[in-house]
Amino acid sequence: MARSDFKSLLANKPVLIGMVHLPALPGSPDYRGDFEDVIRFAEKEAKTIYKSGFNAIMLENLGDVPYFPDQVPNETIAAMAIIADRIKSITKLPVGVNVLRNDALAALAIAVAAQLAFMRVNILIGAAVTDQGLIQGQAHVLLRERQRLRGEHVAILADIRVKHAEPLVQRDLAQEVEEFFERAKCSAIIVTGTGSGKEVDHEFLIQVKTAARGRTVLIGSGLRAENAAELLAIADGAIVGSSIKEDSVIHKPIERRRAEELVKACNLKK
Repeated sequence: MARSDFKSLLANKPVLIGMVHLPALPGSPDYRGDFEDVIRFAEKEAKTIYKSGFNAIMLENLGDVPYFPDQVPNETIAAMAIIADRIKSITKLPVGVNVLRNDALAALAIAVAAQLAFMRVNILIGAAVTDQGLIQGQAHVLLRERQRLRGEHVAILADIRVKHAEPLVQRDLAQEVEEFFERAKCSAIIVTGTGSGKEVDHEFLIQVKTAARGRTVLIGSGLRAENAAELLAIADGAIVGSSIKEDSVIHKPIERRRAEELVKACNLKK
């Protein structure tokens, strides 16, 4: 399987994407001043995900609180591109990126430069009220920039009614799902709970999957070994962070035992 081929990843369901939650990066308030230490941490987390049997990795600037709403500084983009390239060099897995809070153009630039397989966009279409204020989707800009950069290989994974946010207006769900795929041209929709590590609402997940009409729907929070069989009977895969961390705490390192238990529960072959 080519690391840059998201379609090949989808052919091996369930898709199980492990999160590399980065510590604070240069320029952010909690940065400790040692970028090599950040790189070493990211590499160790990626190796654990790889050795545990996950079939993809995504990196994210979790430690950069408080987040910019839609445009991170240049040093964040540079740091994440370097780390993404390092992760690619030590695993055989497809790698993706999410730039918090919602800098889709930065994520695209990183993905194109580091030749990543996919990117996540928390708010691709519509508008949402968040702790960063009102954020509006920019699919029209992102898709044109992807074409300009010849980055068609970068698949777009998009959240619907994303965690830590409320949609400005509740819309017809079936129409909303259709617009994600047909008008915003995403490759997969992500369904989350209300916050990081929070389990998805089962009925809402079923409704989204039904409206997707066979297209890819992933779980974006709350998948655990205990609920994996039930949730993956509905969804095509999941993005996992909190549940594989020490004590299930999102800011702690990944615990390999927890990661392997989840892989086993998802019936993935290592």
